[in-house]
Amino acid sequence: MKPGRDGFEKGKVLTISAVHFVHDCYTAFLAPALPLLIEKLGMSYGMTGMLAVIQRIPSLFNPLIGIIAERPVMRYMVIFSPALTAVFMSLIGMAPGYTFLAILVFFSGISSMLWHIPTPVMVRQLSGSRVGKGMSYYMGGGELARTAGPLVILGVISWWGLEGMWRMMPLGLVASVVLWFQFRKANFTPPTSSRKHQEGSYWKIFLRFSTAFVLTGGFTLFQAGMKASVTYFLPTFLTSTGNSLHYSEIALAVLQLSGAMGALFAGTISDKIGRFRTLLIISIGTPLLTLLFLNLEGFWIFPVLLPLGFFIFAPTSVMLATVQELNTEKKAFVNSIYMTLNFFVSVLVYPLVGASIDRVGFLPTFRFIAYLGFGAILIVLLTRKGLQKTTGTPVQSPSS
Repeated sequence: MKPGRDGFEKGKVLTISAVHFVHDCYTAFLAPALPLLIEKLGMSYGMTGMLAVIQRIPSLFNPLIGIIAERPVMRYMVIFSPALTAVFMSLIGMAPGYTFLAILVFFSGISSMLWHIPTPVMVRQLSGSRVGKGMSYYMGGGELARTAGPLVILGVISWWGLEGMWRMMPLGLVASVVLWFQFRKANFTPPTSSRKHQEGSYWKIFLRFSTAFVLTGGFTLFQAGMKASVTYFLPTFLTSTGNSLHYSEIALAVLQLSGAMGALFAGTISDKIGRFRTLLIISIGTPLLTLLFLNLEGFWIFPVLLPLGFFIFAPTSVMLATVQELNTEKKAFVNSIYMTLNFFVSVLVYPLVGASIDRVGFLPTFRFIAYLGFGAILIVLLTRKGLQKTTGTPVQSPSS
């Protein structure tokens, strides 16, 4: 498939997005399996929250991987990571104890890092002038996986039990084979230019784009607690209130499906109305919908989960598009900084949420997090002008 007039190579973008779907299906296995793993291994909610941190510990090395990904080795990192993630996540049901489970989750975090650092750069180069559209396709694949993953793993557990999850391993191997034939000769390393040498050290690049990192890191910080509450802890929360595991998994699937729509369309929407305006709408809508969800039960949670999922997953494609629009040729490095900030936010938020649930319960914790989420509005407003200077793209004001 030839690139369009805007430079958008749809076929290759769709291939990466499809494999992103397969890859993230495996990482989506953990949350739905948690109620059964808690029962099997006798984990506390604090230990459960710690698994999310363990999975993200490899993200400490994101900047190093970002530097390496500027080289031709990028394509091999991308090609083999789906197979590795498939192996590690398909074995979590067979874990005989918490330590072994933590090791599997840790190594899945390494392979996930090898996927998520280089691929946005690849999509950026394949998207031409339609960066938001490319990131929407890419994140749409990832978020659809969050819908399919719980449904798939629920079926697998129903048929073969928790220990039968290993049967899902071959799909990830096939995905790596597809990438091998499609991209083994591809070169996503930008040509060397005088500007690349003039940009200076990686530290100077970090300081130059500090406003963008304040936006992405700060926005993620205020949103992360809500995302953890209604995704990672959702099945456990609903089962703890007397609902069945099937009901809980359906609720998570509905949330993830609408979240996939948010990821799929938010980038394209931000191409049209601007990154700033899109993030401002999201920062207002997400905590309001979270508070509404916490005041409902039974069937009535589902009409709220639809818009809540859309809003809570929408920022990622907008953030990725913003990072990839920064005026630098070292795209993989700046993307790695964004991913590292996500790691530190997760390290801070997920264990705190789990520990708070152990101490005061689900509802008080989730309500406090929702009110805290309004802080994202301030982050968006404070970084608007600085972001325009570092991307060179227009940033609309609310009245424009």
